[in-house]
Amino acid sequence: MPNLSIKNVPAEVVEKLRQRATRHHRSLQGELMDLVCRFADANAEAESNDAKSAREGDDSSGWLSIDELANELATSKQRPPRNVPLAVDIIRQERDLR
Repeated sequence: MPNLSIKNVPAEVVEKLRQRATRHHRSLQGELMDLVCRFADANAEAESNDAKSAREGDDSSGWLSIDELANELATSKQRPPRNVPLAVDIIRQERDLR
């Protein structure tokens, strides 16, 4: 089985990974293997879904680029509702409830 090596990992990252491994009752090596395998599986699945969407000509990801969003907002005839609270006001209200 091939080996991987990561050099110059910041000490705080190593410590976080060690703590994570401890929480999961694994060695650091075991925790890293789990993370790498999960990422590879999830990434392969996402790429497979992207390839399938591209073949079908379907962009169902729900994401818009900044240009697409700006164009959609610029050409929209719908006006935003009035008297909608600003996000900052909602955050302040939640903070003040503590």
